[in-house]
Amino acid sequence: MWALLRIMLILAAFFASTFLLARILGLFSIEEVTSWLEQAKQINPAYLFIVVVLLLFSDLFIAVPTLTITISSGYFLGFIPGSFAAIAGMLLAGFFGYWLSRRFGEGILKRIVKAEHKRKEAISSFERYGAAVILLSRVSPILPEVSACMAGITGMRFSTFFLLWCVNTIPYALIASYSGSVSTLNNPKPAIYTAIGIYAFLWLGWFLFKRFKNSN
Repeated sequence: MWALLRIMLILAAFFASTFLLARILGLFSIEEVTSWLEQAKQINPAYLFIVVVLLLFSDLFIAVPTLTITISSGYFLGFIPGSFAAIAGMLLAGFFGYWLSRRFGEGILKRIVKAEHKRKEAISSFERYGAAVILLSRVSPILPEVSACMAGITGMRFSTFFLLWCVNTIPYALIASYSGSVSTLNNPKPAIYTAIGIYAFLWLGWFLFKRFKNSN
């Protein structure tokens, strides 16, 4: 299990470094992202759709405020187009992370974990717990990208990953986009309550998962 945690921590450190670099450079702040969305809407709603997709796809490389972008997508585009844009961006990020890690993951795995038996142990651990990790990964920034990359590195079947990532992404995007679509500047409560509810639900799931894992 330690080998798996080591790999995930190193991947998380990499993604966290891109997040810190972006913050130091003043990139992808909530205010800046909101400004981009507002400007794109004023030019053309189609541009706004593309901007949302690209922002959420870029989360694979630089951590962005995913939930805020998804809620804003519903607010600016409306529920249906907003949710489609959010789903498309998050699915692209996950699938590209999976295939990129599948292509180059073996070399990365050998560099991080030298001993072959430890690598096999890490793969075995992810085969056992990977599904739950992917499904609950929205509980924290960076964790979704880490889980997608881990699926590729450990050779999870794409069909399995595809199903898990869709379950991870689609309800999340639909709920967040809808809350944005029914929120206004004068009444932001739906978006606020949704954000709190999503994280509370995911943290409860993560807590139950840890209890189940520790009991086995």
